[in-house]
Amino acid sequence: MKKFILFICLAAILGLCYFYREDIMMFYYDKFVYGNKEVDPPEKNSYYRDYDFQFVKNTTDFTPENYQDLLNIYYTILNSGVDEFSFFCPKDYKDCITDVDALANDNTTLSNINNFVHPYNSFSDIKTKYNDLGKITVEINKVYSEDKIKEINTKIEQILNTVTFSDDTLDNIKLIHDYIINNSKYDTDRSDNNIANYDSDTAYGNLIQGYGLCGGYADSMELFLEQMHIKSFKVASDNHIWNAVNLNNKWYHLDLTWDDPVSSNKQDILEYNFFMITTDELIDLKTDQHTYDKNVYKEL
Repeated sequence: MKKFILFICLAAILGLCYFYREDIMMFYYDKFVYGNKEVDPPEKNSYYRDYDFQFVKNTTDFTPENYQDLLNIYYTILNSGVDEFSFFCPKDYKDCITDVDALANDNTTLSNINNFVHPYNSFSDIKTKYNDLGKITVEINKVYSEDKIKEINTKIEQILNTVTFSDDTLDNIKLIHDYIINNSKYDTDRSDNNIANYDSDTAYGNLIQGYGLCGGYADSMELFLEQMHIKSFKVASDNHIWNAVNLNNKWYHLDLTWDDPVSSNKQDILEYNFFMITTDELIDLKTDQHTYDKNVYKEL
């Protein structure tokens, strides 16, 4: 009889727990999640950028209140170089999970955020997971492995030992612009025939293998700009990518891909049509591959 009564009591408790499961969940949420809003910032690696942009900014507050806060959190996570990071949606931000889901499935916006981080911290794949309690976990697979980073950095050091920098920053940018173009070729096999013999969409292709696509040219230039402590980011259109460079508090376009054109007779050509030009000058060139989202790349 006692066992039967105990069984009935347990069944009743379980039934009540199931019936009031949402209330219990919210109690747990309020008690243990909302009551502990402080989330320690991700640990920064050596490729962290300590400057902000108009589209995204570094943040130390990981309790979002709106969509812009989410953009800043994702940027900070990527910029810090971690492989995984978790934060929580607060109850006052009613659309938080909806906005996280929208952002997690918006490849264009995620790619745009990716263009503001150091190439070594950029992702090849990014996944977002969340549960009913509002815990958001971002998982990142990076473009560059540690082995390739080590090899590229060794190459960069060798290159820097072969060029002679002056006190003129523009001349120094030109030196690197010329070196990259003179020591690599555009990977027409991959662009025209989808034959991937090289990692030409990364700096490894340009600097180590000698073949690049626009992503490789842009990443290569970005790495040297970082070495020279010049603020920059990558700009993307639907089918192209290049660099934006800050010089004397003004922003300029720098496109090594288009300054290294493919000639019909395979002759190596070095041009300066897209070397440190203003947005008005870029518009005057009337190309079909340099149309970018001005709401993202606001500096330009």
